[in-house]
Amino acid sequence: MTTADAIVLIAYLAGMLALGIFYMRRNTSLKQMFAAGHQSPWWVAGLSGFMTMFSAGTFVVWGGLAYRSGLVAVAVNMSYGVAAVLAGAFLAARWRRLGVESPADYVRLRFGNSAVQLYLWVMMLFRLIGSGIALYALSVLLCVLVPLEPGHMLRDPGTGNLSVTFAVLGFGAVIVLYTMLGGLWAVLMTDVMQFIVLNLAVLITVILILARLGGLDGFAARVPEGFFALTSDDYGWWFIAAWTVIHFFMIGAEWAFVQRFISVPTPRDARRSAWLFGGLYLISPAFWLLPPMLYRAIDPNANPEQAYMLAAQAVLPAGMLGLVLAAMFSATASLISGQLNVFAGALTPMLTRGRDGLSEVRTGRIVTICLGLFLTLVAVLIPLLGGAEKVIVAATSLLVVPLVAPSVWGFFSDRVDQRSAWLTVVAAGTVGLFLRYLITPAGPLGDVAAFQPLQRWAADAGILIDVIVGVAVPMLVLGAYHLFSRRIAPGVARIAALPPAAETAPGGGASDAPRIVALTVGASGLLLWMTAITASAEDRKILLITGAALAALALFAEWIGRRGARAVERTESVA
Repeated sequence: MTTADAIVLIAYLAGMLALGIFYMRRNTSLKQMFAAGHQSPWWVAGLSGFMTMFSAGTFVVWGGLAYRSGLVAVAVNMSYGVAAVLAGAFLAARWRRLGVESPADYVRLRFGNSAVQLYLWVMMLFRLIGSGIALYALSVLLCVLVPLEPGHMLRDPGTGNLSVTFAVLGFGAVIVLYTMLGGLWAVLMTDVMQFIVLNLAVLITVILILARLGGLDGFAARVPEGFFALTSDDYGWWFIAAWTVIHFFMIGAEWAFVQRFISVPTPRDARRSAWLFGGLYLISPAFWLLPPMLYRAIDPNANPEQAYMLAAQAVLPAGMLGLVLAAMFSATASLISGQLNVFAGALTPMLTRGRDGLSEVRTGRIVTICLGLFLTLVAVLIPLLGGAEKVIVAATSLLVVPLVAPSVWGFFSDRVDQRSAWLTVVAAGTVGLFLRYLITPAGPLGDVAAFQPLQRWAADAGILIDVIVGVAVPMLVLGAYHLFSRRIAPGVARIAALPPAAETAPGGGASDAPRIVALTVGASGLLLWMTAITASAEDRKILLITGAALAALALFAEWIGRRGARAVERTESVA
């Protein structure tokens, strides 16, 4: 990584902190800090939800699969789009129509306080640990590119590169600070900025690699047979279908995504935000998974997990690699900031009953810092945890649907209640523990003859065990509970007693978001013009043309922002 790359990355981090400071003034109440005052533009909420699905692991895991197997990775990621479209059709507007300030409020009213405690502590623990792992993975990617001289205070003696611990602390501090200062407004707006940076970095990489390969025809001629098949032995249509079901429940009911549906002015906006999220995931995987796929045609013997970064290194001029690193940081930051904000939003009301708005906001910031310190500590300790990551990932995949499925059923069934929520989690956990650990050859019941047929079936099922346990068991439990229960859940009356959800007028975000787009796109265009100075003659032409197109787009976005500002002023003057 050159000095120019470092300058680009540092400037990007400073921009995110500046946004957090800018939105401090908006956070005068918990409603503003954790629900954006229900004033977020629908397209901002949609882009934020889209970015929340990303992390540095996306580039490593799915980038590696794209390098090895081609379009299979695209097909798997498009399942998120189908899931989001379905969540928009059936769930998004319902969340906004409830009129609650957070998804935790809904769980408390519908299923009781004990269910909130179950959902909050179990899901928060696994999501924050998962966020810590993502922060660690991002730091490892950066440190590989930053060799330091012997004796440098930030140098890791074992690798000769930047210390992963220092990178974790630096990245973690930036994410926690802008989330703590700016609340959900800062999370949403930085996600917009991150969306632009991510796609710009991928766009430049794709254009330059295609130019080197001689276009799509040159690419197609250099990849192995079957590279453009949509499925493989490990990722067949059954897996993709099950993956879609899992993510329907995740996008439709997991708190980080529900928060986006709640943050918009109207139920119609909530639906549109989910459909934007889904539409992007139906189209964009074929674009942002192209770099590792294209790199397969350049070097068929590379490490798949490094293919994304190797593709960027192979073609980008000085300064542009920093933009790719910024894109990877942005993906991870979006995931982490979303989790920090939603869990701080659930914990803070428990600690601030009876206090005024500014006191609540101060407590919310302290809670955000505490959660951020926890996940940063997890990231620092990852090397000492050995195989804990695999256990965490498996447990998370088994717990997501059991935890959120009762919330979805609660919209359509008046019989599921607090007991059904607990029963769903306990049943899924018990069956998962039995199939994945107790009856395996190394498990305590692995030698029991009666379990041998089940053991062989579980081994043959492989990854589908998570699907069977994580999806089928919750559906069977909740379905049976609905059929055999004879009483209406008490939470139904509490939800019905809520006052009608008020639709809000668009706030400052209606003009802020286009202007942030204009600033980000304009700065990126300027960066391209600067890097064109040191680029080759062929690359210089591409960079100059792309920079000019970005400058035009920035001017258009600024015009949209000015129109939005005038509309908000007219609305406020009438009111």
